[in-house]
This record gives sequence, C-alpha cells and structure tokens, in this order.
Amino acid sequence: MSFGQIIVEGRKKLGISQKTLAERIKKEDGQPISPQYLNDIERDRRNPPSEYLIAQFAKELELSKDYLLLAAGTVPSDLAARLSDSDPDAIERAFRAFRRTIK
Repeated sequence: MSFGQIIVEGRKKLGISQKTLAERIKKEDGQPISPQYLNDIERDRRNPPSEYLIAQFAKELELSKDYLLLAAGTVPSDLAARLSDSDPDAIERAFRAFRRTIK
C-alpha cells in the first residue's frame, strides 16, 4: 500500500473525516494542514510529508511511526544519524536480518 492509502485506511478505520484529521495535524508553525493538502496526500498527488507531520499522523491514526516512515520511503531520523557513522558491513548485516524477519 502507498503512504496515502495507509492514511485513508487508518482514518476510515477510526471514523475520522478528512476535515477533522487535517485540523489535528499541525505544521511546525502551529497551523493545521488544510483538508485539501490531506486529500492530496491520500490520493498520492503529493510526496509524503516530513517526519514531523508523519509522527502526528501516526499518533492520530494509532499507527506505528516507523511503519509510516517506511511507507513514505524514508529512514527514521534517529537511525539515519547512526547509519552515517556506521560500518558498512554492520549496515548490510542489519538489512539481511531485517529481510529475514519480514519474510
């Protein structure tokens, strides 16, 4: 499923309207996102939002932030910082273990 499809499914599962969810998701300036922006995300007409907004979607929709970040095609910031300083062999072993786990 795409990031947008996951958001739609989570929102509908909780019985939340687009307008209500949009009001709950705040940009860094404290203003809510617009219902149109949310509609564009849900229809995959926009790239997935920043980790800041994804964290709020996860909370409001009772979903895992890591799951949403993966669906958005991004690495959680805490891992990205650690990956840049890690041994390439350790990273490869971690990805192999991850692939075995999700089979």
